[in-house]
Amino acid sequence: MAGEKDTDKAKAQRKNPTLKMRLLRLRAVLVQTNPAKLLLMGYLSYIILGWALLSLPWAQAVPVPALDNLFISASAVSTTGLVSVNPGASYSFFGELVILLLIQLGGLGYMTVGSFIVLTTQDRISRLRREATRKAFNLPEDVKPRTFIRSVVRFTFICEAVGAAILYLLFRQQEVENPLWSAIFHSVSAFCTAGFSLFSNSFESFSAHAGITLTISALSILGAMGFLIVVDASRTLSGRAPHLGFTSKVIMRMTLLFLLIGTLIVMVVEPGIAALPPSERLLTAFFQVMTASTTVGFNTYPIGALSHAVLVVFFFLMIIGASPAGTGGGLKTTSFAALIGLVRSTTKGRDRIRFFKRDIPLQRLQNATASLSYYLVLLAVALFLLLLTEAGKPFEQVMFEVISALGTVGLSMGITGDLSDLGKLIVVALMTAGRVGILTFGIALATHDETREEERDNDLVL
Repeated sequence: MAGEKDTDKAKAQRKNPTLKMRLLRLRAVLVQTNPAKLLLMGYLSYIILGWALLSLPWAQAVPVPALDNLFISASAVSTTGLVSVNPGASYSFFGELVILLLIQLGGLGYMTVGSFIVLTTQDRISRLRREATRKAFNLPEDVKPRTFIRSVVRFTFICEAVGAAILYLLFRQQEVENPLWSAIFHSVSAFCTAGFSLFSNSFESFSAHAGITLTISALSILGAMGFLIVVDASRTLSGRAPHLGFTSKVIMRMTLLFLLIGTLIVMVVEPGIAALPPSERLLTAFFQVMTASTTVGFNTYPIGALSHAVLVVFFFLMIIGASPAGTGGGLKTTSFAALIGLVRSTTKGRDRIRFFKRDIPLQRLQNATASLSYYLVLLAVALFLLLLTEAGKPFEQVMFEVISALGTVGLSMGITGDLSDLGKLIVVALMTAGRVGILTFGIALATHDETREEERDNDLVL
């Protein structure tokens, strides 16, 4: 009789599985899911949650259409900064807090916060979290996700706290309304390269204030250069590694190169900036180049007033974007470096692809060329569709909007708020693709071979 009761109970559980069994089945499905698909689903879940919270009546200072709430949520999670409504005027403190939390979650990456909380109690994370973290930050095999996550969260909060303290003092001197909240909001937004501002004209009112603009620049550059450098530097200083890795050296050199050359070009070529006093000219030119190359999206000079020649420079900087394992978007500086190595080696007739006197593995070149190819396809399709939905708008403004959204830059020539409903949905899709990663987004929509080559010390992470 007892055996029959046990059998009946087992049958009943199969017919009516408990919540625990359902969760175990869901977990089994997620473990088997491609990490790229998991990342896309994770960011989409953040966007939907943010959309729901921003749609609450007490989150809004004035009525905001549902589509604009979705747009703002997607822009915050993707750390883009494009806005269809003014966040500072449209949302209450609760709404601004939701936006800030979405920016923080999007900047740190899917699962990072949850994994850090798990690590504080268990000192280990599941295989699912390890694979998602490795895919989200393109980590090399010799970097443990557990160590990386701890370093990321600590470094992020330290930088944001220091940045907020400095900005608070500067905002208070400038008699900014609610200086403490503004300091916290803009510090997080800058480090996460989100570009969201509570000021209606971004930082144009502080274009000549070196303290504010340089603090924002420092936060943005630290976030955009990537957390991989932080881990790499800590390993070197602690003696666990003899020197900085190849990827870290490439990131620092390429970032510095773009900032220097870009600043010089904009300072000389842009008529409006060239007419400024020397010190202000350098500061303004540097900030605009910094905001494009780090994909932070703030501005101290009207973007719509830029000449066509400077727009071409911005197109290039926004397409390349920031660095891997950071908060910025774009193709990444290391992908560009790999492509430079490919071109140089081809023109010199070399059998091996080299950059900075190091061989670049075939897998890295495949990733770089695939990312560029997929980027160009998305760019062409999105540009075609937006030119249809936004007929009558100048070509360069639409082109700028597409590149800005796909690179999660957040700069605009002033057409974001005037986009049609279909145009806004297209931009939402572009921002999501940019945050997940151009190549990762493509993999998430297709099948993926999990076979990976073993990483070596001189591998270039893309």
